[in-house]
Amino acid sequence: MAPDPVAGLLSRRVLPRRDRRWPRDFHHRRTADLLNPLEAFELFRAFPPQAERDGARVPVVAADPYPRVGPGRIAVTWLGHASVLLHVDDVTLLVDPVLVGGIPGAPRRLTAPALTPDQLPPLDAVLISHDHYDHLDAPTLRRLPRSTPVLVGGGGAPWFARRGFTEVTELDWWESTRVGGVDVEFVPAHHWSRRTLGDTCRRLWGGWVVTGADGRSVVHAGDTGYGPFPGRIGARHPDIAIAVLPVGAYAPRRLLRGVHMDPGEAVRAAGDLGARHLVPVHWGTFTLSAEPVLEPLERVREEWVRAGRDRADLWDLPVGGTRVL
Repeated sequence: MAPDPVAGLLSRRVLPRRDRRWPRDFHHRRTADLLNPLEAFELFRAFPPQAERDGARVPVVAADPYPRVGPGRIAVTWLGHASVLLHVDDVTLLVDPVLVGGIPGAPRRLTAPALTPDQLPPLDAVLISHDHYDHLDAPTLRRLPRSTPVLVGGGGAPWFARRGFTEVTELDWWESTRVGGVDVEFVPAHHWSRRTLGDTCRRLWGGWVVTGADGRSVVHAGDTGYGPFPGRIGARHPDIAIAVLPVGAYAPRRLLRGVHMDPGEAVRAAGDLGARHLVPVHWGTFTLSAEPVLEPLERVREEWVRAGRDRADLWDLPVGGTRVL
């Protein structure tokens, strides 16, 4: 049996320390093997043809970056891929922004960003789940004020410091900090990290739980495979109202099962979390795997109904769409 990557971690809520020393890497936190070069080539060869990608019609609407929110309200705006604006009470958080062009390996976007960096509302913080290019985009961050507070996993601060960001907080799994009047906690994910050939798993990956003053939470899982973590997060946070979960980049399953959920697993994870609403993301923007472009949306709708969930509780937003709770 593989070792439990959360064994020995504190089960109580703790605050991040600025004077800590992080391990050289976080390979011990992985729950799945990484692709070898032959498997990576096999994945690339399985991508759908360009004509199919160009012909897909992903739902898109004009984004409203200023939904009416205040105490006791949560709003989610999907900006494309995993990029999301969260408004919790009076606090505005931007998660995993990739809002300028394409990324290495997927230079052509299937859908344009719902907002440019210049169109964003004033931000209380930026949350980064991990350092993969489809979640951490240097061109986007270059267009944000360097005084913007940034929250990252352990080992992530030097990357931002080199780019002039002055307020960067590193967190371990299960650690939290305050942003405005809300609690923001970094939680485990079944994934990994890398930006170059020489920094594999040097920065800790995870997801985010944001809890408002009334105790209700919204989860952004970042990038993750299916496993025990959603159940543990749900046990720790008993009033999760909304789960923003990845539903794309899952085929071939043999290659990607350990690090990316498929739509059925995302529905199961929402149940494990105890979340009432599911917002499916991580699809319809970049070609990163072999499934047809629209299949994640179609399958998550089918799986939600098959699970006996109320169709109205599936917030299958278009790019640019907003829902307010």
